[in-house]
Amino acid sequence: QVHLVESGGGLVQAGGSLRLSCAASGRTSSSYRMAWFRQASGKEREFVGGISRGGDSTYYGDSVKGRFTISRDNAKNTVYLQMNSLKAEDTAVYYCAAATRLSMRAPDYDYWGQGTQVTVSS
Repeated sequence: QVHLVESGGGLVQAGGSLRLSCAASGRTSSSYRMAWFRQASGKEREFVGGISRGGDSTYYGDSVKGRFTISRDNAKNTVYLQMNSLKAEDTAVYYCAAATRLSMRAPDYDYWGQGTQVTVSS
């Protein structure tokens, strides 16, 4: 079992930055591939970015490439999402998730956090 808790969301102006954190407890997060998803009101959950167990491989959804960076610190059991050049369309609830294999599909993830709201004002 892995328990995930996101933090760092909030209200930011367009063009600004935020850094989200995802703290893992229970079985060490280094055993899992980690990812961030987001879900805007009335829309399906969308893959944002993923990272391998060792942190040497990352991949991103097309809408955030070049603006967002995912990283992890296995010593701290924490995954981060640095979000730069934020746009109004980035407004959503952001979720951290853990899986045993690399995937961009939400059903492949075994554990989820409760989410943190990010609101970008234009």
